[in-house]
Parts: sequence; structure tokens; C-alpha cells
Amino acid sequence: MDETPKRFDRIVAILIQLQSKKIVKAQELAGRFDVSLRTIYRDIRTLEASGVPIYSEAGIGYSLMEGYRLPPVMFSREEASSFIAAEKLMQKFTDQEMGKHYASATYKLKAVLQSADKDWVSSIESNVLMQPGGKLFNERAPDTLALLFKSIAEKKQVVLYYKTAESEEAIARTIEPVGVFHDHDNWYTLGYCHLRQAYRQFRTDRICQINLTEKPFTLTHQPLETYLQQNEKACATTKVVILVDKKIRKHLEYEMKYHGFVSETSVGDHWEMTFLAPNIEEGFARWYLMFGDYASIISPEQLRNRVIELMDKILCRIKVNH
Repeated sequence: MDETPKRFDRIVAILIQLQSKKIVKAQELAGRFDVSLRTIYRDIRTLEASGVPIYSEAGIGYSLMEGYRLPPVMFSREEASSFIAAEKLMQKFTDQEMGKHYASATYKLKAVLQSADKDWVSSIESNVLMQPGGKLFNERAPDTLALLFKSIAEKKQVVLYYKTAESEEAIARTIEPVGVFHDHDNWYTLGYCHLRQAYRQFRTDRICQINLTEKPFTLTHQPLETYLQQNEKACATTKVVILVDKKIRKHLEYEMKYHGFVSETSVGDHWEMTFLAPNIEEGFARWYLMFGDYASIISPEQLRNRVIELMDKILCRIKVNH
């Protein structure tokens, strides 16, 4: 087997990593590329032989001569700090495959920084943390996002093994992805489903397996935004009007849009808020219970009755378990 192309890619990647940090240890390089220390020493000698000015110190590591740069671009410290935020967000919000590719890209971005700027970036990087949120991808399909991107770019169908919220068994769906979007702490893909013969949304954490096929798309699809707007218009809604204490208004900000917020009017110490709610029986009624002691329902009566029904059920359970 010819290892030359693979070795060439590794040597280029080593050069990029040498540019991304002031000091790089041989053991670090061997671990990243999953090769022996002897292989790394050989690759370093190859770079030196090609004219790359590499300095080495026993027990310390390798470094490049200051000012040696391949990429014809420089970044300011402020621009470099944006890489840190992006890298931390990528770690939290993307799948393993996309995260790996971004990590590789980050090495290339850091490679063009001066030594002082690398220290400045490193001091910030070690003090920025994104707390882990909910599970965005099924552990059996860790490359879901990457494959969806590839499917969209190459216009090839994918087969999803998808488990709905109501089902315990995953069902195979062949789809033509139109796009992906992040909403309410979840990733979704919208695509034409050949099983349902209609456009459907699929939540990535419910995709148990995904396979990219060689079958081309059978349809020409509109931009993603077109279908999302159509879904919003097609969704049946109910007009809801509530009166909310002004002191808790800010705590509702994040959830409001998901319950069809339309407008609000100041009424003394309250806000009269109007919604076109897509699901008042479950979604809106249960949301209202979170702040109901600071709010009143003006309309509709259906919502008021549903909230009372839920409160009665809660009270019964509390009495039974007391």
C-alpha cells in the first residue's frame, strides 16, 4: 500500500500545527496523528530538509523561527478571540465529525498568529467554558450533522432510522434533505420524505442511524426558509390574550416566540399579551402554569378550563402522595 499521499497530508498538518503554537512536543504530534515518535522525528527532518526553519530543544519540543508564515493573512487579537467563542460553541452544538473538522480548521487559523498573540489567545481559551446542554445527537449516529451537510451539498438521498416521540421502534425513512436548522435547543433537518411523500421535519437526537446513499435527489427543492414559512402558516392557531405582571415579563422572553407571541400593550402594572398559539391544550396551558400566579387569562375560555383541569390533576396527585 502506498503511504506517500497519507504521509504528505500528515507533514502538511504538522507544519500547520507548528504554526499554531509556540512550542509543540513530539509526543503531542504522535498522539494527534496516531503514529510513533520515530515517524514524527522523520517527518520533522523532512520539513527541515525542505527549508522550513524548525528549532528543537530536548525535553521541550519544536518551534518555528519567528516570522515564518505560510498563509498570506494575519488576524488581530480581537478576531482571534472570536475563534475561541466559535470553537467552544462548535464543541457543544455540533456532532463529533463536524467538531473534528472544525478543530483541524482552528489549527490553521491559529497558525498565522504572532507568538505574543498566541499567548494572549491561550490565556483566554483556558478560561472559557460552555456548559453541556441536552443531548443533540444519538450516540449511535455521532456524524449525523456532517452527513446531512454532505447530502445537501452533493444532492444525494439519505436513509434515516428515525424514532418518533410516540414510538419505541426506529423506522427507516429515505429523505432528500433541504436544510438543517437549530431551534429551541435542538437540531432539525427538513426534507422530502419518500415514505410519507411529503416534506417533514426530523429532530437529530431521534435519528438512531443515518446512511448516505448514491441515489440522486428526484426533486428540485426550494430554499429551506420557504418550507419553514409554509409550516408556520399551515399550523392551526388559537388567539390567546393574557395579562402578565410586568415584574416577570423578562423571564418569559425566551419562550414567548415558541408559543406564538404577536404583540403586547401596557396596562398599568401589567402587560396585556396576545398570542396565536399552535397548541393551547398542552403546550400553552402547561407553559402558563409556570407563571400563572403572576398572570390572568382573558381569553379563550378553553384555555382557562384546561388550566383548571391540569391544576386539579396536580392537586389530586399531591394529596395522594402526601
